[in-house]
Amino acid sequence: MARSENQKLKLLYIVKILMEETDIEHPMSMQTLIDKLAANNIKAERKSIYNDISYLKEFDINIEYNNQYRNGGYYIADRNFELPECKLLVDAVSASRFITAAKSKELIKKIEGLVSKYDAVNLQRQVYTMERIKSQNSGIYYRIDDIHKAIRQNNPINFPYMEWNLEKKLVPRRDGKKYKISPWALLWNDENYYLIGYDSEDAIIKHFRVDKIGPVKILEEEKREGEAAFKKCDMSMYSSKTFGMYGGKEEIVTIQFPNELVGVVLDRFGKDVSLQKKSGKDFAIHVKVAVSGQFFGWLAGIGKDAKLLAPEHVRDQYRKYLMDILEV
Repeated sequence: MARSENQKLKLLYIVKILMEETDIEHPMSMQTLIDKLAANNIKAERKSIYNDISYLKEFDINIEYNNQYRNGGYYIADRNFELPECKLLVDAVSASRFITAAKSKELIKKIEGLVSKYDAVNLQRQVYTMERIKSQNSGIYYRIDDIHKAIRQNNPINFPYMEWNLEKKLVPRRDGKKYKISPWALLWNDENYYLIGYDSEDAIIKHFRVDKIGPVKILEEEKREGEAAFKKCDMSMYSSKTFGMYGGKEEIVTIQFPNELVGVVLDRFGKDVSLQKKSGKDFAIHVKVAVSGQFFGWLAGIGKDAKLLAPEHVRDQYRKYLMDILEV
């Protein structure tokens, strides 16, 4: 590229250099900035750079001068994302089981570009503290995009749904018969991503782990079904009552706990759950849950301090659940 053409890019290079290589603790001197521009075949004088920085500040790029470090220099004082916010994003990407290890590294590299190279080192150190079992489904991003498109266009979709076999391979369920689902929402629960949709064949709302969904086909000639059923579904309560996103018949149950377990209850059911004092030491809740092995497992994990009071037929199921375990 000719020198004159490079000269036209001077403003962009100034922004790029300051974004990548400066922060409040690492300002860049005028001479260093001139040298870095020269390395990109851009000749610049101090006066012209003063004017450039003035124009950039008018354009709401917050460039400040700091004379407290290394004899002073310019730095980017305000970014779209602060370092603590980027750390949260890195944590979320690292902890997400539905994102493959390769894609996690790619996304984290992009997040590093939001901060200076000095802060980017801190983000990398953050990654090494997080080890999770990651999805192996590299096509999940295309699945998510197709699902969002179907929701936006008001179309149903079909797809094979996969499960693991003893060879540690994902294979289609139901001998490869595809599910036809009207997608209504995507929900993040317990480090996994779920499609919430209406199954017209069974006339109920169902959920599917997105990392186990095979190639998605959008049925553009058809319209979604199940709007009334979805409107009745309280998404804020959906994940808490299904316990690990395993379904079961919904029941209103009464459970008693000692007062010291109120935090456990609020973490599980949210702060909107009604707490009824039973005595000076205990309280009870009435909640709607999907009665399943996962629900009983959660109760059993708390131990004898959690007392399932009602209804009686659910108590009977819980007793059988515990006895079956004891027999094994």
